[in-house]
Amino acid sequence: MVTNVAGRTADRPLSALRSGAAAGAGASGLLSRPTSRGTGLGVAVVGLAAMALASVLVGYQGLSIADVHAAYFAYSGSDTDLVVRHLRVPRTLAGLAVGAALGAAGVVIQGVTRNPLGGPGILGVNAGASLGAVLAIGVLGTSALVGYVWFAFLGAALATVIVYMVGSLGLGGASPVKLALAGAAVSALLGSVVSAITLTDRSSLDSYRFWMVGSLAGADMTALWQAIPLLVVGIVVSVSLLRSLNALALGDDLARSLGSRVWVTRAAGGVAVVLLAGTATAVAGPIGFVGVAVPHIARAIAGPDYRWVLAWTVVLAPLLLLGADIIGRIVARPGELEVGIVTALLGAPFFIYLVRNRRVAGL
Repeated sequence: MVTNVAGRTADRPLSALRSGAAAGAGASGLLSRPTSRGTGLGVAVVGLAAMALASVLVGYQGLSIADVHAAYFAYSGSDTDLVVRHLRVPRTLAGLAVGAALGAAGVVIQGVTRNPLGGPGILGVNAGASLGAVLAIGVLGTSALVGYVWFAFLGAALATVIVYMVGSLGLGGASPVKLALAGAAVSALLGSVVSAITLTDRSSLDSYRFWMVGSLAGADMTALWQAIPLLVVGIVVSVSLLRSLNALALGDDLARSLGSRVWVTRAAGGVAVVLLAGTATAVAGPIGFVGVAVPHIARAIAGPDYRWVLAWTVVLAPLLLLGADIIGRIVARPGELEVGIVTALLGAPFFIYLVRNRRVAGL
């Protein structure tokens, strides 16, 4: 039997509550049956593959599938081969990896903080990564992405640890509200330090200003190979937390009554966010709105069960990011808009909708 919490759970077996937290919660999405969700997810994967192909072919220099095939199987060293192998394919792979990582990080953050507006910035990830990058560029003189990607990742990790420690102070431990407040305070502090450094050393920070906008254009395979192991570990940790996130969605007290160790879930969630959002931000810069908006889209399609939300998010987030990157190449020819600017333009109206919609006030 379960202790009465919120006056609704007395005299119900734990097994019924555990199953209700997941299966029952998944009944309110656009696709209500597991078969329809699975079929729809398969269609979304096909759409993602088509978007990835478009990302390789579309740009200032239009390419064909034959060009891509020749670049790998009949390499001649031509300009087209170089564009395919060193620009388009690394850029597309970076979009897939960064999009999936930002989306998964958004799912975990919204789950552990129970904050529907939560994104990678709420735990200080963006601010910490920015400080790490600017210190590497401004103090150590590092100019290449491969050189400062690890400093950005280290900054994101340290900032998240500080936010979690500050949010854990006082009675009740790391509550969602305290984590959000601690994240806002630490982000503001680190942002001030970054501004102070960039204002006093403008000449050496062109690389930082380009990175700060958020772009896939500078991606290279060396940085991606460094990032992929961290992203894989982050995804594995996130998957291991899905049942705990479903329990946590019922509230801390009920989650504890179901046998979930809340502090362990939040601490492991912080590790997953650092690995996912920290690495993605280090590779492509702080790209906004993807981690906030896509989990809500996935939730509207598949319901609030975190197992389906994560599966849909890691497909839809890179699809959105690659689409935004293609739009940025088309609308500003012969130049291009960085993907961080495009996602901000697309995401701002959606963010306002989320704030005004009372149905997303809680998760």
